[in-house]
Amino acid sequence: MKRTTSIKTYSKLIKLPTFKERFDYLYIGGRVGEATFGAERYLNQHFYNSLEWRELRDEIILRDEACDLGIEGRDITDRRYIRIHHIEPITMDDILNHSSRLMDPENLITCLSKTHQAIHYTGWDGVYQEPVTRRPYDTCPWRS
Repeated sequence: MKRTTSIKTYSKLIKLPTFKERFDYLYIGGRVGEATFGAERYLNQHFYNSLEWRELRDEIILRDEACDLGIEGRDITDRRYIRIHHIEPITMDDILNHSSRLMDPENLITCLSKTHQAIHYTGWDGVYQEPVTRRPYDTCPWRS
């Protein structure tokens, strides 16, 4: 029996209505500190610093309206914390052969750096949660 592999895409991702569903769809589950490219890390750094990538990155941010996983209301307001995640992880061979997966908008989504780390390593517990609803005096128990 032939086994089929489902390729994850942006078109499929954006049909998922909630942040949690999108996160689960993207979750990879590696280990913190696990080398992505090892001694060859300079290859992906060269790619991510290229003009071609930086221009596409800006297009993806605009497409996703600078929202975490493209979810309206989860705006990323500080450019320092914005990342572009490859939905189907890239490999060293992809970079060496300039695979179409590198620059395919169907393989890219905007996310917060913390969400990106959680997708790769920490899982749902590492994702920023909505703020706790505050109540009067909840931080001053002696005044309740």
